[in-house]
Amino acid sequence: MRLVFLSLLCLLFAGQALADPCDELPPPSVKAKRIDEAVKLNTSYSYGSLTNIGQSIVRPGNLILGLTRGNAVVAFATSIPSYIDRKGEWECASPQITLTYGFSPMTVYVAREFPPGTCAYNEIYQHEQRHVKAYQTHLASLEKEVLDLLSKRFVTGGPWRGPVGQTSSRVQQELDERWTPYITRAIERVNEAQAQIDTPEEYARVAESCNGEIKQRTGQKAKTKP
Repeated sequence: MRLVFLSLLCLLFAGQALADPCDELPPPSVKAKRIDEAVKLNTSYSYGSLTNIGQSIVRPGNLILGLTRGNAVVAFATSIPSYIDRKGEWECASPQITLTYGFSPMTVYVAREFPPGTCAYNEIYQHEQRHVKAYQTHLASLEKEVLDLLSKRFVTGGPWRGPVGQTSSRVQQELDERWTPYITRAIERVNEAQAQIDTPEEYARVAESCNGEIKQRTGQKAKTKP
């Protein structure tokens, strides 16, 4: 019985000696958070000023009566718990990455020539809400795509191993140089959906609405972009 006991004891010590301290680290993870903040409203600009601001998107001869603008934001927060071997030669580290993305701020502009409460204001404002909805829908559609790509790259099933002090800088460099530009470009694909809202038919519909109120305030022959 004593021999059996000693054998078991030796096996126990051997198991402890072979334990990998890297296994004590949490597994790598990636999370995503969409920016969720109130849309701002600005009615201080004239339609002339809005037309200048949006000249890159307006067709020649058109006026911009309302505009929705969003500033694309992509930010990564990282926490990388690590274990360094006793000799200080190598480390294992587990990237914990949180992506925050969206538009901040997002602002709806309605030209000041159309006061709140008027039919023209309501037509223009409701048109711009379609743009807001397009922004929000696009952001929601990106979440799975972005999470899948980031997870395939960073959620490896176990801690990363390498020379001491290199994991954190390596992860941050990749996030800055590869993933931030990639996600920014993905967000900006929303411009395709926005262009489908601003059709010539929609321009004409808004210009003719409210018993000619919009035409009267902008000039009878003016074409408009709501």
